[in-house]
Amino acid sequence: MRTHKQYIHLFFLILVMVVAPSINAQDTYQRNTSADVQNYVFALRLSDESNKIKGEAEITVAFKNGVNPFALDLIAQSGNYGMDVSGVFEGDTPANYSYEGNKIKIAPGPSEEKTRTYRVLYEGIPERGLVIDTTKFGQRSFFGDNWPNLARHWLPSVDHPYDKASVEFRITAPAHYDVVATGEKIEESNLGNGLKLTSYKEPAPVAMKVVTIGVTKFASKLLDEVYDIPVSAWVYPENRLEGFSDYGVATKVLKYFIDNIGPYSYAKLANMQAKTQWGGLENAGTIAYFENSVTGKNEVEGLIAHEVAHQWFGNSASEKDWNHVWLSEGFATYFAILYQESVYGNEKRKEELELDRKQIIDYYLKHPSPIIDPSITDPMKVLSVNTYQKGGWVLNMLRHKLGDESFWKGIRTYYKAFQNSNAISADFQKIMEEVSGEDLETFFQQWLFTKGHPELKWDWSYNKRKLQINIAQLQKHHIFKFPLEIGVIKDGRITTYTTEIDTAVKKHTIKMDSKPDKVILDPESWLLFEEKND
Repeated sequence: MRTHKQYIHLFFLILVMVVAPSINAQDTYQRNTSADVQNYVFALRLSDESNKIKGEAEITVAFKNGVNPFALDLIAQSGNYGMDVSGVFEGDTPANYSYEGNKIKIAPGPSEEKTRTYRVLYEGIPERGLVIDTTKFGQRSFFGDNWPNLARHWLPSVDHPYDKASVEFRITAPAHYDVVATGEKIEESNLGNGLKLTSYKEPAPVAMKVVTIGVTKFASKLLDEVYDIPVSAWVYPENRLEGFSDYGVATKVLKYFIDNIGPYSYAKLANMQAKTQWGGLENAGTIAYFENSVTGKNEVEGLIAHEVAHQWFGNSASEKDWNHVWLSEGFATYFAILYQESVYGNEKRKEELELDRKQIIDYYLKHPSPIIDPSITDPMKVLSVNTYQKGGWVLNMLRHKLGDESFWKGIRTYYKAFQNSNAISADFQKIMEEVSGEDLETFFQQWLFTKGHPELKWDWSYNKRKLQINIAQLQKHHIFKFPLEIGVIKDGRITTYTTEIDTAVKKHTIKMDSKPDKVILDPESWLLFEEKND
């Protein structure tokens, strides 16, 4: 998600059970050993009288390695907020459970059945996750805003992306509300007494971080269909025309990613104006954009491209551990740039990357850490310039290293392998190596697991028909290895040469008949580095 580059500054301002530890020590979420959630049905009752919600969650679980106890996340009532559980059932039978430490711990009954359904009855006022507020126009509203692990405030669930499941929402609310949610609308029924039931169902498995509902007064429009996928806009009635115009570009973005990456996983693509803590939140098939994204000036194309790219990377092919979130954010950042490059040309790619380069350099001065940082244990802290902009730059460098044909083939192969599943960085590396036939160990180690970037001091001289370029890496902690392109400008024309840098100091000589007018490093913005000549 969450914030595209022009909104990322908002992020920094806002900003006994049988379980198994994560395969990476830094991701401390305790995983169920054998219980794999297959499907959620969340029946929720919303009202205008209070912010209390009443819920009945139906959770279908498949047991893979024996029928063992398992846990669901749900924030318990404390003071005015949190949930009170009134009952848990296995089928129609009261289940053996405890509710402590914000976990519903369930011991399955004696049976050989490997697939079972549990029901959780609960109610309370969510402090986070479900934002109950008024829109900027004063209309009461309910918006799901789960990323990264806030679903537990209002939905009993495995609130971690490792366990993905299909989902259905059954929303009972006052009839004057419009309702949109993850999935395809399968029912809208007036119940009498001023109430309406609206149901949405998403058959593809999704992580709880990207399921949502939007309940308020909406103006909605079907913008188009792309390969039979309905693309719609859901905006506040006061922003009707501006919103339909601003969000209309989503159809072009969706087509670009389907054509270049692979099949879209979800039932629809709704674009929703919402109360959200983020610039944009990439909920599966129902993206939320911050309220002031609607201006009528079509200024959010890059943000929309970022959030739509997440439907492939982060939503469908999801990180298995929080510390690999660059597989979501770095990918969305760079694929938004790729989309813009396809529309506006290579200069747009360079322009966006140069903006990102500056942010990366500035960020490193205050936060000298790698993209994959084992010291981070709080998923709210994995988002940074490293996982967004630097992650995007890694993909830009990988693309140049492999060439467009191998890069895109690798991307499509990676997505096909992990569509509707989970991956870590080693999975991506392995596929890119298999597709390209190259050993990428050094590349991934230095750019993902090593802090910093090359800091280059350089100069050039011309003598006796030879152009001499002297390059020194100034950073202390690590000597990077990379190809460096050198642009030589003479009479308004540029010729590009490439030298391999693998030492702290490198001298590169180019035979030339006459002195060039100018020499520049990396003229096409393919290398992440900092120039230290000043």
